[in-house]
Amino acid sequence: MAEKKQTKTKKTKEQELQEKINDLTDTLQRLQAEFENYQKRMDKEKAEYCRYAKAEMIEALLPILDNFEIALRNKDHKDDFVKGMEMIYAEMITLLQKQGVRPIEAFGKKADPNYHEVLLTERSDKEEGTILEELQKGYMLNEKVLRYSKVKVAKNGDQPKNTSK
Repeated sequence: MAEKKQTKTKKTKEQELQEKINDLTDTLQRLQAEFENYQKRMDKEKAEYCRYAKAEMIEALLPILDNFEIALRNKDHKDDFVKGMEMIYAEMITLLQKQGVRPIEAFGKKADPNYHEVLLTERSDKEEGTILEELQKGYMLNEKVLRYSKVKVAKNGDQPKNTSK
């Protein structure tokens, strides 16, 4: 009789352990499903945020576009046209600054491959590598380079001799 009781206790222990395993498995599966749903929800929210961030920027550009149209209508009046273009340029710079965009300093600085792309060199009495001319302005968004400044830099060395007679 003690043997039967021991067998029953053993089965009961096994059943308890199996139930515990089943409960834990069920909990794990639910948590995995919840996590997958969470990831999908976050991906969807991220995509939605990006879409609306673009819309916000485009809305901010529309008044500038309107001003371009007005300025172009006045192109026959040169002074008004130039003044309009200057105003639009200032508006655009202000908008970009509000978004965290800033120009990369170039002229007179030492060329830095992290910010400048050297397109041309020119013999000069300036220190080698000094930026003589900014061919295209570069910009940064916070700490990220959006576009490198395209520059012409000083090159030292002897001037080439004139061989023509």
